[in-house]
Amino acid sequence: MMKHLFLAALAATLTTLSPISFPGGDSGIGFDDLGLAPSLHRVLVPGGRTGKLMLIDPDTRKTEMISGFTQATEYAGGHGEGITSADEGPGAIFVTDRSSKRLNVVDGQSRKIVATTVLGAGPDYVRFVAETNEVWVTEPRAQGIEVFSLPASGTPRPAHSGFIEVPGGPESLVIGHLQKRAYANLWSDSSVVIDLKSRTVISRWPNGCKGSRGLALDAEQGFLFVGCKEGKLSVLGLADGKPLGQASSGAGVDIIAYNGGLAHLYLPGGDSATMATIGISADGKASVLGTVATARDSHCVTSDGRNQVYVCDPGHGRILVFRDALPALR
Repeated sequence: MMKHLFLAALAATLTTLSPISFPGGDSGIGFDDLGLAPSLHRVLVPGGRTGKLMLIDPDTRKTEMISGFTQATEYAGGHGEGITSADEGPGAIFVTDRSSKRLNVVDGQSRKIVATTVLGAGPDYVRFVAETNEVWVTEPRAQGIEVFSLPASGTPRPAHSGFIEVPGGPESLVIGHLQKRAYANLWSDSSVVIDLKSRTVISRWPNGCKGSRGLALDAEQGFLFVGCKEGKLSVLGLADGKPLGQASSGAGVDIIAYNGGLAHLYLPGGDSATMATIGISADGKASVLGTVATARDSHCVTSDGRNQVYVCDPGHGRILVFRDALPALR
């Protein structure tokens, strides 16, 4: 089946759409974690040094800006300034600020910051954990994940409630709601499994990477996708971490994204300035369906569930947009 789909892919491709410029970003923005807020029907783009969070309507491509975060006039390169990660919770958006080392809470209706708390160390990823009504923030320099509890009602003010040690990590973070597990990478060749209730690392799986970076999940099919910095995708089984498939792509892989409806994995390479679309079969085998040009340091990506793909272009302070017309694998 994979062979037939590959041949069909020759007649289709990712269509390049008009990029979306980030206001004030012409000199560059240190984009990092891009995401999707399903209940708000918006793509989330933390704007680094600009001090703004951009929300994109996938249907109209209209944007709105939420301000009030740390600002810097000049782009210093990399992605160590301002807000770089965001995730949706009930009626709120949680946003981490690397410059102020704070976790901010934005009200989903008013689009205003309604709460903030100091972090124990510099943040990387923020994720809402619905099963425990908590917010988890990865702190690589502290080699762990800081945990914040939320009240059952009222303004969702985060309160520090724990710390999960992840020696040698953590890099990336995804929540498996069906499995009631979280998954993170170590920086070299392993991924770890964390039980949501006990907040403990319960398994460590070799992932075949020289440098482990982004993660994505197909909870229904039971696949964990690991992006390798050297330019590779590894597919592991969620039941036991068994290697199921792999595919090669351009170097400089960091953040990855998955479209479960198409069974397509998006693997941008910041060094190669390309993005590979990788098809995932029902048994976890991986095959490159196509590759498109992006931009230098385009290392982050998200998908909106409507077969549109958003890729960061830090050097030009904008978001590249593609429509996935490649054949679905399911």
